[in-house]
Amino acid sequence: MILHTVAFTLKHATGSDKEAAFLKAADVLAAIPSVGKFEKFKQVSPKNGFAFGFSFEFADQAAYDAYNIHPDHVAFVRDRWVPEVADFLETDYAPLTAGRKPIPRPRPGGGAATAIKDRLPKR
Repeated sequence: MILHTVAFTLKHATGSDKEAAFLKAADVLAAIPSVGKFEKFKQVSPKNGFAFGFSFEFADQAAYDAYNIHPDHVAFVRDRWVPEVADFLETDYAPLTAGRKPIPRPRPGGGAATAIKDRLPKR
């Protein structure tokens, strides 16, 4: 699985018709066959200067590669993204699961204190 994310700020005024049109136009990306999941987000924290985010899930690297060269993605980047986005940060992630042991989960009603107590020698 590949998680592709972009955080971005538009050149358009906040709440403007142009902002809304850009966000609506991005829906074309969801229809690209190799996109497994597509979500749009609005920033709610003052911790960075980006106003929006898009998140995409792809089954594998081949699906992500197919998305990158798909004509609808190429056209969106050329016709909307490049002229309308002021700044962005792109990240692409793969799960950190290969060769790793799963993190143990607390038992119901347990928690850290119970887990530690269970490891202590019995009296």
